[in-house]
Amino acid sequence: MLQPALHRSARGAGPSQSPEELGAVTAELAVALPAVVVLLAGLLTGAAAGVTQLRLEEAASAAARQVMRGEAAAAGDTVARLAGPRAGLELRTEGEWVTVQVESPLSAPLLEHLPITLTAQAVALPEQPP
Repeated sequence: MLQPALHRSARGAGPSQSPEELGAVTAELAVALPAVVVLLAGLLTGAAAGVTQLRLEEAASAAARQVMRGEAAAAGDTVARLAGPRAGLELRTEGEWVTVQVESPLSAPLLEHLPITLTAQAVALPEQPP
């Protein structure tokens, strides 16, 4: 029975690769690496959006607590401290209730040129009506 001869590499361990297969690993890496980079960038962008949304929610809640205590003038400073200097604050009165809306543009590396604005709201009943 004839068995095919195995080519040995220069180190003597395992079969050697044919000339057609020599660049296969490099080509596969060249195709897969951009996909991995795009996936990682997408995950980091999503994480940045999630963290920004959490900061806006916290800022809206803190500003609503200040409005409830009658300290509406200090709410803007609280929003800037918690959500960042680019965050905007809007107070709306609807009957006895005050709605606090905080919004900020999404600052993510891949989406900085897109006009994406994140928003959070909180509602408070002031101790003294406005």
